[in-house]
Amino acid sequence: QVQLVESGGGSVQSGGSLRLSCAASGYTYSIHCMGWFRQTPGKEREGVAAIDSDGSTSYADSVKGRFTISQDNAKNTLYLQMNSLKPEDTAMYYCAADPRYYSGGYYYVADFRYRGQGTQVTVSS
Repeated sequence: QVQLVESGGGSVQSGGSLRLSCAASGYTYSIHCMGWFRQTPGKEREGVAAIDSDGSTSYADSVKGRFTISQDNAKNTLYLQMNSLKPEDTAMYYCAADPRYYSGGYYYVADFRYRGQGTQVTVSS
């Protein structure tokens, strides 16, 4: 099993920045892909970004150029740097991990085997 705990959410004004963190524990050696997805009430989950164990990244078009996903393997921590935030980025953000390899992993993040409890991001105009 893998446990994931997110932190770093909050409220910011449009144009602001936030950095989300996701601390992983347990059988982390089994993980080959990690990422972030988000969800707002009444809407489907949306994959945001993913990163493979070899460092390859993928992003949803809606965040490309504004968000950056990274990982610190020594700390077993995943990050999502979010810049130029917009009100439409408001959502609960979830960290997720999976033992499988993915190409273009952001698209599948919402279906990854392990996920955290989420952290709320609110962007006001």
